[in-house]
Amino acid sequence: MRIVIIGAGFAGMYAALSAARLRDIQGAPPDELEIALVAPEPTLVVRPRLYEPNPETLTAPLQDVLEAIDVVYIRGHAETIDTKSRIVEVAAAEGTRKMLSYDRLVVATGSRLFRPNVPGLAEHGFSVDQLDDAIALDRHLHGLLNRPASKARNTVVVAGGGFTGIEAATELPSRLRKILGKDAQLRVVIVDRNETIAPDMGAGSRPIIEEALRKLGIETRLGVGVASLDKSGVTLSNGEQIECETVIWAAGMRAAPLTAQIPAERDQFGRLLVDRELRVPSASGVFATGDAARAACDDVGNYALMSCQHATRMGAFAGNNAAAELLGVPTRPYHQKAYVTCLDLGEAGALFTRGWERTVEMVGDVAKKTKQEINTVWIYPPKAERAAALASADPERVTAL
Repeated sequence: MRIVIIGAGFAGMYAALSAARLRDIQGAPPDELEIALVAPEPTLVVRPRLYEPNPETLTAPLQDVLEAIDVVYIRGHAETIDTKSRIVEVAAAEGTRKMLSYDRLVVATGSRLFRPNVPGLAEHGFSVDQLDDAIALDRHLHGLLNRPASKARNTVVVAGGGFTGIEAATELPSRLRKILGKDAQLRVVIVDRNETIAPDMGAGSRPIIEEALRKLGIETRLGVGVASLDKSGVTLSNGEQIECETVIWAAGMRAAPLTAQIPAERDQFGRLLVDRELRVPSASGVFATGDAARAACDDVGNYALMSCQHATRMGAFAGNNAAAELLGVPTRPYHQKAYVTCLDLGEAGALFTRGWERTVEMVGDVAKKTKQEINTVWIYPPKAERAAALASADPERVTAL
């Protein structure tokens, strides 16, 4: 029997850990139930931190962890999924192909930044979506020092006033001062089509975010969008032109394209609709998790967000349930009633809220300390010690806030 997990992000990592945990509890040897993880590299990209400087350091190795729990790592890109034949085709090194059969498949392919057909976006826009994107932005920012000083050089437009856009924008003043000098006349502008900043963060959070933006000197343009980009700057939908040499796109996410190969219903973000055990009902033997799945968190209408917080726990349930079906033991319905947010606000601190209603619990330096602990400890892989790694993946305890 074989479980194939596609993706080495937070959901894929915890799916592997949790499946291996249940296999161990049931006393099934690895040669009886093989768990295989397919990914281009045996590495976790710490994606929630890619708005920070030095993004090339924001990865964590997984090879030793996978070996410690007897999970087979298969290097390559999953290119096709045949759910009728239960085969995944993997593009491996040097153009070779590997046909990988499965008894259960866990789709943990994550999400990608949504890039609409805005003129000039592909040529002139940056992002902090994937590791390569963040590295390209970091190199570009450092390269500004070699350009003639001008308002355009010192101006950054961030398209998107949600969580990612705010974290990227509030980090920029300190990043740019370290590159261009503490006396550089900087300008950071957030552009968002919504009439309010951070619309999903709730009314209680908004004054705190707005005050942080004022403190950092960050401007906003709300109720408008980016109409076009070129090498001289951006033109907004209201006709305003902003001269700048850096545009960061942070507006919207979509499930990774591979999910389109699963014959199933999807939501507006391309996520596969799953049942409470995270199965894809129309595709026998297939589970979806993390950003690839639209899953109910509770019985009152809350659904998992495209976030590390939800992906880790969803991954643990998906891996457990895929293994449970093959081992003949009961599955567990995914549930995640606890929900918190911790929004980095750069040198203005951070903002910590609890619950879907976003009740503010901590602000400023206290919240910043929590944010730093989340970013440097909580979201990293467990140690490559078998007992500790397996224990970390109890679905009922993962991300139990």
